[in-house]
Amino acid sequence: MGDDTDKLIVLGVITGVHGIKGEVKIKSFTADPASIGDYGPLLMGDSNKPVNFTRIRAHKNGFVASIKGINDRNSAEALKGSELKVERSVLPEAEDGEFYYNDLIGLRVTSTKGADLGLVLAVHNFGAGDLLEIGKSLKDKTELVQFNQQTVPEVDIDGGVIVVDLPEFTDDE
Repeated sequence: MGDDTDKLIVLGVITGVHGIKGEVKIKSFTADPASIGDYGPLLMGDSNKPVNFTRIRAHKNGFVASIKGINDRNSAEALKGSELKVERSVLPEAEDGEFYYNDLIGLRVTSTKGADLGLVLAVHNFGAGDLLEIGKSLKDKTELVQFNQQTVPEVDIDGGVIVVDLPEFTDDE
């Protein structure tokens, strides 16, 4: 697939507001959720406006943060749902056997017998482990496959292919 360091990677999302002084609730997607503020200014929303946290602290199911320039509840409310992103080049290289979700999207998927099964359209985690969404396109039927060593014995980022080993996938198309 090539080294696409200009990609933006979502590290978290603003899920709501906290209090009346403009603090926001954040759900972090980083390996260490508390480190979301350690990547320098994050880019927010569709505009990719730089965001600087002046304070961030753990709170219930996520974090509460103060953002420079956001001082009231109404301003914070307008940010709800905004993704917090960083350029891919800022992130450390993934260790062996680890992958950034974004690096998997678009990879070709084949069966262990070599049959073309489609592309990785998305990677999800609904709480019980990572799932690859595989399909020809989002308009077609897609399949969810557990992303673990047993069902996905091979991931070749540089070669642009993932091999899956599942009996449900047949070579008949």
